[in-house]
Amino acid sequence: MTSVSRNSPGASDRSLHQAYDTALLDLDGVVYAGGQAIAHAVESLAAARADGMHLAYVTNNALRTPDAVAEHLGELGIPTEADEVITSAQAVARLISEQVEPGSKVLVIGGEGLRVALRERGLVPVESSDEEGLAAVVQGYGGPELQWSRFAEAAYAVNRGVPWFASNTDLTIPGARGIGPGNGAAVEVVRIATGAEPQVAGKPLPPMHRETVLRTGAKRPLVVGDRLDTDIEGAFNGDVDSLLVLTGVTDAAQLLRAEPRHRPTYVDRDLRGLLTGQPEVTGDDGAWRCGDWVCAAGADVLELRTVREAGGPEEQGGPEELGGSGEPDGDPIDGLRALCAAAWSAAGDGSCTLDAEKALARLGL
Repeated sequence: MTSVSRNSPGASDRSLHQAYDTALLDLDGVVYAGGQAIAHAVESLAAARADGMHLAYVTNNALRTPDAVAEHLGELGIPTEADEVITSAQAVARLISEQVEPGSKVLVIGGEGLRVALRERGLVPVESSDEEGLAAVVQGYGGPELQWSRFAEAAYAVNRGVPWFASNTDLTIPGARGIGPGNGAAVEVVRIATGAEPQVAGKPLPPMHRETVLRTGAKRPLVVGDRLDTDIEGAFNGDVDSLLVLTGVTDAAQLLRAEPRHRPTYVDRDLRGLLTGQPEVTGDDGAWRCGDWVCAAGADVLELRTVREAGGPEEQGGPEELGGSGEPDGDPIDGLRALCAAAWSAAGDGSCTLDAEKALARLGL
């Protein structure tokens, strides 16, 4: 099972935690948000692990060390060892170590996670751009308390020609109060001040995928994430399958507009999707069906109906059989899967521009 440029979500007869040996799980927006566990995450991960799936936590957030992340997960009820956590700080530290001499000084703009990762690679983290023999600048998420003067420190060094690295370029990060600026926003500050471009290690780029494979030894990995431009694109670039959960940054409307490299293999509400199979999405004469929902692309709109409304071969009886209250039956996520198939097929290699507002409102998404 490999990730390909797809026109509809994939299907799996087996539960995903049985079909894949390792779940490569993003953290922010998938396992927790604002430090608190997302609904159903703890019990779903426990069940997957108990049934033999290896869990690895792969995050672009370079702020905390693997030990700190593992401790936090343990506090949430998810027993985790530090070596099960892979961060973009580790990926960028390896990238830097391959280009500078052992023992080189590296200016750190970010948190403790970067410093620990650099030391692991035999590099020396420093705080000032005036350090003699400075070999590199590395920038990673430093939390909301990171001072503006740190960006200036990075700019001074980069403007002198010191090589610049970034752990990741995520523009946003989910938190307890909503979506805030991520490391990518901070990178933009230094880019504007210098006109330079950093070497980037984090998802969706190859250094992060390489670091993950080296540290986990996964044979049949499944990337689980909430972001199209990092988690899902990273899986696409690594030629592995992916599961998008709707508990973080990406919403249903953004998913329908996804370009080929941003289209996940599977779609589900949350981490309970690890414990189930994935239904087939079938196409016939321009209409796409998943479960009790049928979707077709009109001239400028995505049209969504129930099987009964569409007069399909398995149409059902009265409203009581359609949910008991006269409302359309069926899992809204099945409806979203059908919408994805119609939208992605219509868009081909581009991004769907068809209006899906009414269809998504009907699904409550």
